[in-house]
Amino acid sequence: MRAILIALVLCFSIVAPSFAVEPGEMLKDPVQEARAREISKELRCLVCQNESIDDSHADLAHDLRMLVRTRIEAGDTNQQVLDYIVARYGQFVLLKPRFEPATYLLWLAPFAVIVIGGAALYFVTRRRKLTTGPQPLDPEEQNRVAQILDEEGKA
Repeated sequence: MRAILIALVLCFSIVAPSFAVEPGEMLKDPVQEARAREISKELRCLVCQNESIDDSHADLAHDLRMLVRTRIEAGDTNQQVLDYIVARYGQFVLLKPRFEPATYLLWLAPFAVIVIGGAALYFVTRRRKLTTGPQPLDPEEQNRVAQILDEEGKA
């Protein structure tokens, strides 16, 4: 039983991940196909939203893969293909949005949260140190300490 389980684990671990690209979609030129796959990995499936069109089995992902291949066959560069698709579907289609004014908040918000959180933590701990440190004795406490020391000195 154990041997069968080990064999099954080995079989499933060796299997290469399956991609959604179908043989009929592939370009005849391997260089162009490699470019199409590279571009497809940068584009989001608008149906699945967390997968690239290279991995998605949705019909819209298939249409986008075919559009990428059509643009490559037409002689577009990778950037031209991406620009064409972004012009049609918007920035959301990119898995990694571009750094431009419309996406500054998206890119800079994590750093701003870290800086603001660090500053808040610094000021809170600084204030706590200032308020919790040793306080000077008021005159009544000073008199009491003096009395105790006098009593111990006489004893």
